[in-house]
Amino acid sequence: MSTMIEDARTFWELIERRAAATPERTMLIDAADRRLTFAEVRDWAERVAAGLAEFGVGEQTPVTWQLPTRIETVVLSFALSRLGAQQNPIIHIYRDREVGFCIRQTGAELVVIPSTWGGHDFAAMIERVTADLDHPPRVLDIDAGLPEGDPATLPPPPSGDDDPVRWLYYTSGTTADPKGVRHTDRTLIAGGLGLAKALDMTPDDVGSIAFPYAHIGGPDYIVTMLASGFPAVLLESFVPAEAVEVFARHGVTMAGGSTAFYQMLLAEDDKVPDGHAIPSLRLLSGGGAPKPPELYFRVKERMGVPICHGYGMTECPMIAQGSPRDSDEQLAYTEGAPVAGCEVTIVGLDGRPAPPGTEGEVRLRGTMLFKGYTDPDLTAAAFDEEGRFRTGDLAIMRPDGHITLTGRVKDIIIRKGENISAKEIEDVLFALPQVGAVAVIGLPDPERGERVCAVVETAEGAEPLTFDEMVRACEEAGLMRQKIPEQLIVHDGPLPRNATFKILKHVLRDRYAAVPWP
Repeated sequence: MSTMIEDARTFWELIERRAAATPERTMLIDAADRRLTFAEVRDWAERVAAGLAEFGVGEQTPVTWQLPTRIETVVLSFALSRLGAQQNPIIHIYRDREVGFCIRQTGAELVVIPSTWGGHDFAAMIERVTADLDHPPRVLDIDAGLPEGDPATLPPPPSGDDDPVRWLYYTSGTTADPKGVRHTDRTLIAGGLGLAKALDMTPDDVGSIAFPYAHIGGPDYIVTMLASGFPAVLLESFVPAEAVEVFARHGVTMAGGSTAFYQMLLAEDDKVPDGHAIPSLRLLSGGGAPKPPELYFRVKERMGVPICHGYGMTECPMIAQGSPRDSDEQLAYTEGAPVAGCEVTIVGLDGRPAPPGTEGEVRLRGTMLFKGYTDPDLTAAAFDEEGRFRTGDLAIMRPDGHITLTGRVKDIIIRKGENISAKEIEDVLFALPQVGAVAVIGLPDPERGERVCAVVETAEGAEPLTFDEMVRACEEAGLMRQKIPEQLIVHDGPLPRNATFKILKHVLRDRYAAVPWP
């Protein structure tokens, strides 16, 4: 049984130490049953680092990569860490505007892509977005294989003493340009350690990465594997029936990703009347979207495992995390307690710390917090006078130290001068059998300022929710009259979501703002 590695300063030091401690243990598994041990990943990454060095990649060389979740992606990322390059991972669903902006702002000298994937021609896109550059970056097609060389030609690994920014993540903009989020190896390692400790991860676990590895959750999760010494199954795309077959075959103990993943895994479990789709499972975990309490209890009753939901963001990959040590009540109604190393303060409208049980904005300090944005003006506005990061999230810190998210500052619905948070209403409506997913938004209203509108995705096989049914459910749940939605929209098809299945409320607001009402 290996012990947790907690004091590595760089990603390369972390994999070297894990490979030395448990070289023969499996690290990565894919849907085709390929397996690599920790030592094999380290050795391959070092050969790839030597190959990349022949491309001119070295310490602080800016490299953009836009790749699906596969073994080669993880190996490439570690090869770049071996060289000390500055990595700019881009989620594979982003297209010309975002990708072109990232390449320009980072000054990428190398772009790594698949030629085509998921029906999209990445090579043609990169050619379009770099056509007007005086010095376009070199392009590496991963489908042709990773470059390899002789590790003996490499310089020593970068030191972890100065902790430079080596990771640039971009949050997608809607009307504005994406925001570049600057991380170091240490900030990302701190986030992963917080997650590993909260979930009691051990070498006996088998994890899973079914979300985009280019998401901030990618290195977050890989740190848990290296620190704790367990393997994970990688999936390039999440097709529920295929995913549960692969997970069951490899004895996955931890699955999830976000609320939508929980729902899809629950639906697959329902198809197995006399057992479970993934018998080895001990918990579901994830974040990135609200978790209705009703969903927790459905999963616990049907699947027999808890949902250990968490809370993080690109700027701070781990903030709070539910733990298998928590009670059902804590897991159902909160996002867990702050993880080790993250200082969370709830601040009221007056700028003072809010008393326990009182809603306010989440502000943060801690080792896992990012090093500012690429735009200094955005950085200056993002921190308060005490150096705490303004998350823009609304939450309550309970007396037991657990955090319950209630919404976003910008998503507050101001109805007749009264602030209304959406999540309380969403939790009530999600419990209805007609509702597969729901988003409560504020829409412009000449009388009220904003009116409360529930946008509902109909559950598979159910009849659409009616307005009267919605109102009755809210009344029976004891919602104050002013919180009950004045408008119900049954959305045609699935609600719009991002790469991690988070519902995009701004898209719904834009779509329905001009729709006549009543």
